[in-house]
This record gives sequence, C-alpha cells and structure tokens, in this order.
Amino acid sequence: MSRLNISVAIVAMTNAASTNPNFEEFDWTEKQKSYIISCFYWGYVITQFPGGYLSRRFGSKIVIGISLFGSALCTLLTPFLVPWGGWQVFCALRIVQGLCQAAIFPAIHHHIAKWSPPHERIIFGALIYSGMDCGTVLAMLVSGFIASSPIGWPGISYVSAGICFVWCILWINLGSNDPPSSRFITKAECEYIETSMKREEDFHKKRIPIPWFAMLTSVPFLSLLLVLSSQAWGITTMQSQIPSYMNGVLNMDIKSNAFYSALPYIARWIMSYTYLFFGNMAVAKNWLSLTAVRKIANTMGLWLPAFLLIGVGFLDDSNKALAITLMTMNVGLNGGATIGCMLSTIDLSPNHAGVVMGIINPLANSMPLITPLVVGVIVSDVHNRSEWQLVFIISAAIFFIGNLIFVIFGSAETQPWDAPDFLRKDNVEEPVAVPPKSTFKEISGDDDDK
Repeated sequence: MSRLNISVAIVAMTNAASTNPNFEEFDWTEKQKSYIISCFYWGYVITQFPGGYLSRRFGSKIVIGISLFGSALCTLLTPFLVPWGGWQVFCALRIVQGLCQAAIFPAIHHHIAKWSPPHERIIFGALIYSGMDCGTVLAMLVSGFIASSPIGWPGISYVSAGICFVWCILWINLGSNDPPSSRFITKAECEYIETSMKREEDFHKKRIPIPWFAMLTSVPFLSLLLVLSSQAWGITTMQSQIPSYMNGVLNMDIKSNAFYSALPYIARWIMSYTYLFFGNMAVAKNWLSLTAVRKIANTMGLWLPAFLLIGVGFLDDSNKALAITLMTMNVGLNGGATIGCMLSTIDLSPNHAGVVMGIINPLANSMPLITPLVVGVIVSDVHNRSEWQLVFIISAAIFFIGNLIFVIFGSAETQPWDAPDFLRKDNVEEPVAVPPKSTFKEISGDDDDK
C-alpha cells in the first residue's frame, strides 16, 4: 500500500466487521495505528540524499525504476505478512517502503531539470505533480470499494502493487535520463531543449562539483526548507488523518469515508490546473515575475487552508455537509503549493536540483514522521472533537508561519552557486595594479624641471 491509501486501508483493517466481515480484523490502538502511518517516514528521511546523489551519478531512470519496484514488492507482501506478524511487521514493511520511495522525489526533480526549458517549467512541473494528486484521488476513492468487495482489504495491496509493476515495465522501456539519450525524441525537439538550457554539447557527461557551503548558507535555500517543512506537516495531517476524523467525529462508514476522503483531492487535482493556467499566463505575458507567481500561489495554498482547517475542527456529525465542503476547499486550495514552493528547488539550482531536493525533502519529511505521533498523543478518543481541534490549530499555525518566511525570503531566481564553474572561479578581487612612479608624474603633470 502506498502512503496515499494507507489511512483508508487501516480503517478497513481495524473495522472489518462493518467493512467486510469475511476478512481478519485487527484490534490496534490509536497509537499503534499512528505508528504504522508514521513509520513510513522513518525510512523515507534516510535515502532522500542518496537518491539525489545517485540520480546525478547514474541518472534518474534507474533510480526511479528500482525505487518503485521495491515499493510495489512491499505492498504485495503486506497481506501475507501482517496477519502473521501484526502491526510490528506492518511497521517494518512501511519502513522499507519508505526507504524505497525516498529516492523518487529527488530523482523526479533531477529529471525535470534535465528535460524542462526554463520558460516551460511551470507547466512541466505542475503536470507532473498533478499526477500525484490524480494517484491520491484514485487510491483513496477506489480503496474503500476494494475493501468492501470480495477481495477485501488485501485487495488494496494487490491492485496497488499490480499497477506499480506495470508502470515499472513501461518506465524502463520508454524512459530516458536526458533528451540526447532518448530514442523517441526528434532532433529538433532535442536541440530546442538543450539550446533553451544553454548547454554545451558534452554537458550531460560533465560532473559539476557541488558548492556545499554556498548552498547550505543561502537564504532562499533555507527559506525553502522551512516552507516545505510546514507544507509537509499540514498536508500530511490532511492526508493521513481525514479518514480517521470522518470515521470518528463524522461517523461515516468505509465506503462514504473513502469517497469523501478522496473528494478534497479531486478538488486539489482540478485546482492545480487552475493555478497552472493563471500562473503560466501571468509569467508568459510578463504581468508578474516567476518569484511573484510562486509566492502568490503559495500564499493561497497555505494561508487560506490554515483558516479553513481551524473551522473544520469546530464541526461534528450534525454539520457533515459543511465539514466536507471546508475540507474539500482546504485541500483544493493547497494545490497552490505545487507551483508555489514545491518546484522552487529547480528554480534555485537546475544543475543541482536533485541534490537540493535530496537535502530539503528528508528534513521536510521529518515533519510527517512526527505528525501522526503528535496526533496519537493528542487524540486519545477519535470521537472527541475538542482533541481534533487542537490538531488542526497546530497545523494551521505551522502553515501560516512557514509561508510567511517564504514570502519574505523566498526566491525563484537561479542562484549564483548553480553556475557549473562556481567553485572554479577566482572570487577574490584582484588588487589594483600600482602604476610606476613615472606614470604618476605623467598623470599629475609633475615635472622635475619646473
């Protein structure tokens, strides 16, 4: 199971009597369930940086392919091993799955940087990230129906793994690390991409040294790290806790839970294209700079959901329609973060995009590691609305502060340390040559004969 449909799966596995009584039910506490959700990130934060480095060394194709194959294998093994080893084995599988999936996002950013002309980066990146929203929608929408079908909750694993294995086959046969190595790109298309990136003929064979100190002390880099951390905290709270909130506070069964849990991500999927349309138009027509577009979209994607998230916490099962509406608007508006902060790693450094993402993403994703544990401590009774209020208020505050830092210090400008020859440059100012004494005389008009 992926990290997207795990919440629905856990609801099905711990409520089999009302979901599908033909399959085993597990009596897990809220803390144990929070461990299962959280432990994915225990592995996820470890191999992020290696994923960025390996993408630079061997290319993104093999890194992404191996990562998703390993994740699919863990998913396939889940229904066979969990009944034997309980929630502890489930946690172990989730850790391994996190280790596998961690390399994907640094590799994707490395891949986008290789393939996207600068003026098309908003479209390119947003379309790729919209695939994640599409996967979320399908996973959460379909998982509930699979769990209540004849194949029960194990079917969630079988279907997810099967789709992933098919994708891996297509990727290995059709994917390429860069335009010159692709079998399916035309010469004109390849020249267009390479020229737009101002690349030399042997660019892809070069190894560009990484300017570690300049990168790690860059203010835009640090602000991006903080805003992505706040985004990760908030979106993980919404992704992993909405099914539990709907089941506990709104008293929804698994089928309606799965549908309404997916509804916000349908809105996010649609809104990502809305943000894409207006953002791309604003940059193309020179109405706004890319930095301004990123900050405006990110503000709408974090500050508006922050206020809505607080409102959700004050609703119960007598306000189901309003709660669902607010949660849908919340996640939908958060789609602005896609063209806001999430693609800024490529803006700051196209040449080191995989490494930048490999540094920022594990630190940002230490937040989702903590989030379910915090929820497990705060929410002792899933039916207690006041406990959920505190969870949502904390997430809203983190959303607000993170975006404020990004608005003040963030940037979409390529940083000086991205230059291939940055570490080779002699940045020490050369001393001004002192002209000989005779020159001073000539300049000043001094004459010894006067």
